[in-house]
Amino acid sequence: MDRLDDLALFLRVLDQGSISAAARSLDLSVAAASQRLQRLERGLGVRLLQRTTRRLHPTPEGRLLAEQGRALVEDLDALTAGLRQSAGDVAGTLRVTMSAAFAREYISALLPEFLARHPKLRLFAHLSDEMVDVVGAGYDLAIRIGALNDSSLVARKLAANRRVLCASPDYLRRHGRPRTLADLARHECVLLSGQDVWRFTDRRGHGHAVRVQGRFETTLGEAVRDAALAGQGIAVHSLWHVHEALAAGRLEVVLPEYMLPESGIWAVTPQRRLVPPRVRAFVDFLVEKLGDPPPWERGVTGGAVSVKRKPQKRSG
Repeated sequence: MDRLDDLALFLRVLDQGSISAAARSLDLSVAAASQRLQRLERGLGVRLLQRTTRRLHPTPEGRLLAEQGRALVEDLDALTAGLRQSAGDVAGTLRVTMSAAFAREYISALLPEFLARHPKLRLFAHLSDEMVDVVGAGYDLAIRIGALNDSSLVARKLAANRRVLCASPDYLRRHGRPRTLADLARHECVLLSGQDVWRFTDRRGHGHAVRVQGRFETTLGEAVRDAALAGQGIAVHSLWHVHEALAAGRLEVVLPEYMLPESGIWAVTPQRRLVPPRVRAFVDFLVEKLGDPPPWERGVTGGAVSVKRKPQKRSG
């Protein structure tokens, strides 16, 4: 940028006719302006100005630089002016990656409203349950669920990710309802890949770990929910994904006296000194829409998760 700044000074000298006039217009001392012009000449290895007692005249090299360099300076001026303006505007292209299941349930329907609020903005939404390299893939933002491991990202919590142990009424009718955590070892459980140890906290704050097993294991949370709905076993699932099934009675909470570790739903961004307004606006919008209590917990007194255990005896 020093060379471009020096080029802009050189052009101002030609326009004003003297170093002193150019220096005054740029709020520089004559000595500083002279030093910068000399620096430009040294860097280019040519003389740019012929100095006479009355006026400065460009050398042939100076005229060539002025002809071809003026467009560069003007383009840079236009670019920086545009950036300064956009710094206060929500504009440009927002690139965001997020969980496909969560986005379909809670984000997709919100996007038209967000775009209507910011007509200068373009949005690219990548929906996938794969963990994407936010920085390497050039994303402004990722929506992630669960524990965060990447310390190179900045995270803001959008909502709590409470989880429940649940099963279908059909499964519980056929196999019985577990009464203790130890009972889970003899039950068919639906597993998310690599998660065959389930951890709980009891009402006294004591931690417990139970190794479970089952015939069905998958990498996809939606498949876990579908299997539980189909009566294939007991599953651990996020409340945001199963709250409708719980409300409709198609799933029931199992062992509600034990709590599963709570995690979060996060907006994560690359570490930046200046956060683009488009990113800040989108995160604030999601906090507004998904804030405490989140949509899947609204309607419950105080916003708390309250799921009651059904009686053991069932008709039919």
